[in-house]
Amino acid sequence: MEKTDELVGVAEGVTVVPVGTPSVRRIRPWPLAAALVIALGAVAVLALVGTQGLNRPAVQAWRTVCLAITVQALPFLLLGTALSGAINAFVPADLFTRVLPKRPALAVPVAGAAGAVLPGCECASVPVAHSLIRRGVTPAAAFAFLLSAPAINPVVLTATAVAFPGDPAMVAARLLASLATAAVMGWLWLWLGKEKWLRPVLRHRHSGHRHGRSRLHEFRLGFQHDFLHAGGFLVLGAMAAATFNVAVPRSVLDAFSGSPWLSVLFLAGLAVLLAVCSEADAFVAASLSGFSPAARLAFMVVGPMVDLKLIALQAGTFGRAFAWRFSTATTLVAVAASVLIGGALL
Repeated sequence: MEKTDELVGVAEGVTVVPVGTPSVRRIRPWPLAAALVIALGAVAVLALVGTQGLNRPAVQAWRTVCLAITVQALPFLLLGTALSGAINAFVPADLFTRVLPKRPALAVPVAGAAGAVLPGCECASVPVAHSLIRRGVTPAAAFAFLLSAPAINPVVLTATAVAFPGDPAMVAARLLASLATAAVMGWLWLWLGKEKWLRPVLRHRHSGHRHGRSRLHEFRLGFQHDFLHAGGFLVLGAMAAATFNVAVPRSVLDAFSGSPWLSVLFLAGLAVLLAVCSEADAFVAASLSGFSPAARLAFMVVGPMVDLKLIALQAGTFGRAFAWRFSTATTLVAVAASVLIGGALL
């Protein structure tokens, strides 16, 4: 077997750590533990209130929203994990480093613009960005791709044009604000980002296919690991978003629509909590006719980059230390870009 600097190899179900590699923390499958706790809690609630509680309107609404978010995002999560597995197994290790500019500051906007070619939502971009980092792409460029891919791909922009007929300025504003946010966040990572915020396994380059291994076998193992790992976080994020949808009354939305500044902040926060897939969020934004155009733009720019299921996926893939810092900074930058570009174009 050719010696590589990969940290962990999997062969016949046994974890093999090459001699001389630094030790890393074992990643605990806490989504599985959290799901188990939730399941036990649900059983306890059913034992106390009985099965009739499942027929209450609030419970039915929660169940419907949670299932809708999960089913809506699942195909794109499958797409993303399949792409991630294919990148690991079939793509030459140095391809991305050869295609992107050598200077990280230039690689960031190029990677951000490349997000236009992946017709998927945010669930697909996380595992792909994970693979890019492990293949030697600078994290700043991978994060720019992660943010731009679900926001500027042709499917999303077409949906935006359909949701806002006769308003091409809204489509242009979404494209520019999303690209600007992705580029600024990539550059901020170059300036302020620290590798210690990432999981240890991500700090070491993955050399790709190893001689003597079946590429299809490696693809299957990578796909299986990424999908099962990310799927747990997706379900947890969907449950949190469904809880907000059911718990917050419609009157709260109306209370914020009158103030220009509060409406922008409120819809940005709402995008995080609702966790609407990027292919559908334009129709939700169009339905919020009582809010200003800049506020609705903020909803469409923030949502594909920061929402509950995406934060959960980022925490599971890159680590919690990364997820909360990156999500907070992305929200602030996205709101600022929406206000500036929306104020100029809308």
